[in-house]
Amino acid sequence: MKFDTKKIHFLTLLLAFILMIWSPLTGYSQALEEGERYEVGEVTIVGSEHTDPKALKVVAGIKEGGKLNLPDDVQEAFNNLWELNLFSDIQIVQRKVIDKVIFLEIRVTEKPRLTRFDFVGIKKSQEDDLKEAVEPFLVKGGIVTQSATTKASSAIKRYYTEKGFLDAEVEMVQVKEEKLENGVQLKINVDRGSKVKIQDINFKGNSLVSDRKLRKQLEDTKTKRKLFASSKWIKRKYEDDKKKIITYYQSLGFRDAKILSDSISREPDGDMVIDIEVEEGNQYYIRQIGWKGNTLYSTDQLSRVLGMKKGDLYNLEELTKRLSFSLDGNDVSALYMDDGYLFFSANPIETAVEQDSVDIEIRIFEGPQATIDKVVITGNDRTHEHVIRRELTTLPGKKFSRSDIIRSQRKVLALGYFNQETMGINTPVNEQRGTVDIEYDVEEQSSDQLELSAGYQPADQYYGTSGGLIGTLGLTFNNFSLRNIFNKEAWHPLPTGDGQKLSVRAQSNGNYYQSYNFSFTEPWMGGKRPNSFTLAAYHTKYSSVLQISQYLTMSQLTLGLGSPLKWPDENFIINNTLNYQKININNYGSVFRLLDGTSVSNGEYNNVYLETTIARSTIYEPIFPTEGATFSLAIQLTPPYSLLNDKTYAGLEPQDKYKWVEYHKWNIKAEWYRQVFGKFVVKASAKLGFVGHYNSEIGDSPFERFDFGAEPLSSNYVITGQDRVNMRGYESSNFPAVTLDGSTITGSSVYNKYTLELRYPFSLNPSSTIYALAFLEGGNAFNSFTAFNPFNIKRSTGLGLRVFLPMFGLIGFDYGIGWDKPNLQATDAKFTDFGKFQILLGFEPE
Repeated sequence: MKFDTKKIHFLTLLLAFILMIWSPLTGYSQALEEGERYEVGEVTIVGSEHTDPKALKVVAGIKEGGKLNLPDDVQEAFNNLWELNLFSDIQIVQRKVIDKVIFLEIRVTEKPRLTRFDFVGIKKSQEDDLKEAVEPFLVKGGIVTQSATTKASSAIKRYYTEKGFLDAEVEMVQVKEEKLENGVQLKINVDRGSKVKIQDINFKGNSLVSDRKLRKQLEDTKTKRKLFASSKWIKRKYEDDKKKIITYYQSLGFRDAKILSDSISREPDGDMVIDIEVEEGNQYYIRQIGWKGNTLYSTDQLSRVLGMKKGDLYNLEELTKRLSFSLDGNDVSALYMDDGYLFFSANPIETAVEQDSVDIEIRIFEGPQATIDKVVITGNDRTHEHVIRRELTTLPGKKFSRSDIIRSQRKVLALGYFNQETMGINTPVNEQRGTVDIEYDVEEQSSDQLELSAGYQPADQYYGTSGGLIGTLGLTFNNFSLRNIFNKEAWHPLPTGDGQKLSVRAQSNGNYYQSYNFSFTEPWMGGKRPNSFTLAAYHTKYSSVLQISQYLTMSQLTLGLGSPLKWPDENFIINNTLNYQKININNYGSVFRLLDGTSVSNGEYNNVYLETTIARSTIYEPIFPTEGATFSLAIQLTPPYSLLNDKTYAGLEPQDKYKWVEYHKWNIKAEWYRQVFGKFVVKASAKLGFVGHYNSEIGDSPFERFDFGAEPLSSNYVITGQDRVNMRGYESSNFPAVTLDGSTITGSSVYNKYTLELRYPFSLNPSSTIYALAFLEGGNAFNSFTAFNPFNIKRSTGLGLRVFLPMFGLIGFDYGIGWDKPNLQATDAKFTDFGKFQILLGFEPE
């Protein structure tokens, strides 16, 4: 006789299931008659170590003193308890029966409790992320169920799928806890497998748009041949990318474009191939644009702002942007919303579609003007409200203006006190009253900076300076509050919130070098207008290691006043500073040489000058700008002493000739930022500097020249007030300087510099902004304006990295290759000889 093993297995399982269901009923006495009603005496719970017995009695539904029908009530009690999913075994048994009173015992075996879980086969760096993924399902002390382990496995697989590991396998192994009865550990074995990359993306049905252009629209679904792109398939991102293909087609006038089908297959090596079939349809053009409902502006005015006309490709997305959502604010809605028409709407309607032409009617609802009722500021837990409010151009009682909101947002972010990524603006409307509230929600971020560094200064016997370690300690408080300086409760750790800037800095290597700097800026002097006031001072002293009485001191005091301008537009500011610098040299070597080659080791020199800077800036993201431009013209003038007296300067000693320094100095700087594609940002800049003289008998001043190619962190002191201009890939010695009788005078009277950078941000988090850059740079320095040639430049290229930490400011690294180094042109120099590595701390050099 032949047995069917499959049938035997089936019958065995069926019998086991029946026994499991009916086993609780075998506990009561067979002498009891089914259908009888008994009074319930005591109900005892056995085996519930982690579950409240009283709660189990309530769930079971068998109430002491109540009535019990056999077997229906017992079966129902069993089902109620089993549905809790807390027990691996349940028995309801009869203990005894006395005069129709039945005493029951409910015996339960609790499922194991989770004591801990561990991952096997994963990277240590991924452990925290995986724990966060499974913790909603695997709760320590909770019941280990099949459902929980299945959900945890799915969460782990989703994690690896997001990283491109589509074949990840997860095995949950339960291990009995030795020290805790009914406890269980989970060993989670993870095999992520190989990363699945996209081998190719094929398109079918596209005759007018190339495969290459369609692949470019798939922002998050890239082939593994794509440079700088992560090749991985993520379902949700892939679905979004398919929509972008249709959006791109529609931008080209293919109004009816659609994806007919798409499929995914795997190659033998595991890589993925995606096939997408599209239907392009006809390409449509605008035949006519009409306007309806406009009374405030004429059809011609609206059409000019719209900027679309008959014959243009029909692009509904672009049409919508030009009506309401243009990033530059140059759209039709701006006309209305800047004049208070908050309820304005413009809806484009297709009125006719014939062959390849579309007629559009734009229906306007102008609505009433809205007035600002309340302006609310939230989230500022350190910065006082008046500091934010004085930057706002949206004021209660004014008509609503969208451009005023945008301008206010940019001015608040330009303070540098708030997270630019999280600032929110809400505009709740009261249509009945015709009013709107403006709510600004800000998130504070630290803007203070700490400078703590050390550098080595080599000894110089010629100047009598001692070598050794130079320590620097600097503190900058960008949101200081002077009025609360005597308020102990406001110190956290210093009084903050009034938007003032306080900076102190000290640098020393002991008795032979000391430098102290102080500055204070009040951006709103008087509190009514943004007129900034600055007070700054510094004092530096060098002493000879050979004789302490031989020294050099430099001191300067600066008073500044800045004001915004309303003409030509509100982005202009003017800043005036009055400066007095005094240099005192007492038998301190040949600290510098004049342009005629004279060595100077004694004398007192005074530099009194007025500096005026006119600047325009549309940059509102100071750390990582993505758009906007800056331009500044700085003019530095001393009184023309030699033209105001009859003094003859020929043959005078340096101490007399330059006792009162005279010159005029010009600095022109321009920077431009633009986000070009993805997160990439281009920065272009141009700079020009020139120092001239009033009197040819005195000639060019040895003071206030340009040290072109200077190191950003150079510790060499320059007492002649030189501007240090960095040229990546070069040193100061690579550029021309005045040479007389073998003596070289550092510094040039003219320079120009051009820079082009491509930047990419890795993190825009305010707590650590990080971005990389590639640069092209050109520049040169000249000894006179007649020798100046803006096209005679030395070139460099290279890479850099910038890290901005709120407490420490900027930390940067650059590696530049100077292609035109003069000392390497005639030699068999190696490629590395053209390169130069430099470090930046605290600020971006000129």
